[in-house]
Amino acid sequence: MLNKSIGGLLLALFPLVLVAAGNVEAGKQKAATCAVCHGPDGNSNNPTWPNLAGQHAEYIRKQLEDYRSGHRKNDQMAPLAMALSDQDIADLAVYYASLEPRTGQTRPEYLDAGERLYRAGDTTMGLASCMACHGPTGIGNPAANYPRINAQHAEYTVLQLKAFKAEERANDRNGIMRDIAGRMSNDSIEAVADYLQGLH
Repeated sequence: MLNKSIGGLLLALFPLVLVAAGNVEAGKQKAATCAVCHGPDGNSNNPTWPNLAGQHAEYIRKQLEDYRSGHRKNDQMAPLAMALSDQDIADLAVYYASLEPRTGQTRPEYLDAGERLYRAGDTTMGLASCMACHGPTGIGNPAANYPRINAQHAEYTVLQLKAFKAEERANDRNGIMRDIAGRMSNDSIEAVADYLQGLH
């Protein structure tokens, strides 16, 4: 009796969160619609649409759930995400995480400034280094749900940083990215985004 009471108390204090386990093969089948924009291998041919290949599954899952709930706004993604079940989201997330990202190139004029910002930050803007959270090669930190940001289109990264800066995107944990992007100049956004495109 005591054990049941303790068990009930623990469930009340720490409710179970059941997350569907994803299946790569099922995700591959379900990704046909996604491939129109994000490419058959998860690498988009439109630089304003993100590469999904190699992104952490948990990060993809959160973004799709945020589109579905309206916590992240996008006129194209919202209706698509609303049609997805939790299992669909889990399957798509692990499928895209299993794919190989395609690295782009950093333009020479952005290399020095972009690398300096990424690795050292900028004290004049109150910026910590990007690699403190996203790692020296930009692969992120899946345990903390910090995304992979290397091998991403520069144009897409610019759009997202500017959306955080304008607080048009607000699904970052504790407002971390809104605070960081809010301190960045447009030139620094362009430089770090272009650097990330070729980082590997």
